[in-house]
Amino acid sequence: MPALFAPLLLPATWARLLHLSVGLVFAGIVVLVYPGTEGVSTGRALLLSGAVDVSLLCLVALVPAVRRAEGVQARLLLVPAREESIGVAPSAGWADRGRTALWLVARVALGAAVGAPTVAAFDAATRWPVLAAPVLFALLWLLVFAGRLQLALAERLLGPSATERLAAAELRAERLLERNRLARELHDSIGHALTVTVLQAGAAREVTDPAFRERALEAIETTGRRALDDLERMLVLLREAPEGAATEQPGLDRVEELFAAARAAGSPVDAELDVRAGELPGVLSREAYRIVQEGVTNALRHAPGAPIRVRAVVAAGELTLSCHNALTGKGSSRKGGGKGLRGVRERAVLLGGECEAGPDGPDWALRVRLPLRLGR
Repeated sequence: MPALFAPLLLPATWARLLHLSVGLVFAGIVVLVYPGTEGVSTGRALLLSGAVDVSLLCLVALVPAVRRAEGVQARLLLVPAREESIGVAPSAGWADRGRTALWLVARVALGAAVGAPTVAAFDAATRWPVLAAPVLFALLWLLVFAGRLQLALAERLLGPSATERLAAAELRAERLLERNRLARELHDSIGHALTVTVLQAGAAREVTDPAFRERALEAIETTGRRALDDLERMLVLLREAPEGAATEQPGLDRVEELFAAARAAGSPVDAELDVRAGELPGVLSREAYRIVQEGVTNALRHAPGAPIRVRAVVAAGELTLSCHNALTGKGSSRKGGGKGLRGVRERAVLLGGECEAGPDGPDWALRVRLPLRLGR
């Protein structure tokens, strides 16, 4: 029994009733103005006023702002489960204007259709008081169903078009890709900084030379500051602040800083970079920096103290990056989760290149080939 009365007591039901009454009032005003109620039969009056209704509503729907006003009103009074299901953007083309016209006509028609039985119900309740309770109950349920029907029409006719839904889906996909990219950036940058810091701190604790300790502390400070700068840049991008896009990202020209940090951590680095300044596109230079950073970080993490050999060569329209290190170093090896290597593969694939990683004789080798142009 409570289930029969619960929908009748919801605030949404009465808000939708108010929305329905607007369409009824509009239709009633048109009947009073043209053709009027004197000297005209009921059928002819309804036919003429209906034609006037449709003509006026179609003309009003040509105004782009009307779609926005109807969307805002529908969101407030029809109480959809998801506000996004009813759009609030102005009409962007003739398709939107046509859907708005259909909505306006359907809204007025539904309001008028509900108005007639409402008047009849009150008339019956006045003539036969004994029927007042069941008639009122039936009328309220009619209003509940009419409100739900009007909500369904609003979601259908005022909701985003197929083009708008596609654009929204593309925007969500772009945001997800951007967040994944930022996650990789954080993993590479912060992971490298923490690896260098842990190795430097461990070496400083074992070595008694004050000069070495001073250099280790200086390397920890430099690496930490650089990691904080990267973290701040990522946070700015995540907040979508306007200044975030202007923040510079490191490119291959700053790769010597990685080698200096690795040498300070006790791992000799043999680097040969056969790449001229400005030879690489900006995005390729930045992604190459991150790939080399991941290779050096993995070498420091899994083979601390072992020599690292890095090569970067541009030939035949390709940038070839390679990073070799011994499978076992002076310290203990620690297995990682593979997220960094997976990130390197993702970067290579997105740039149209290839990535290979695995044992190569006594060494672990990371090789990445990236085309200089994305179309290759």
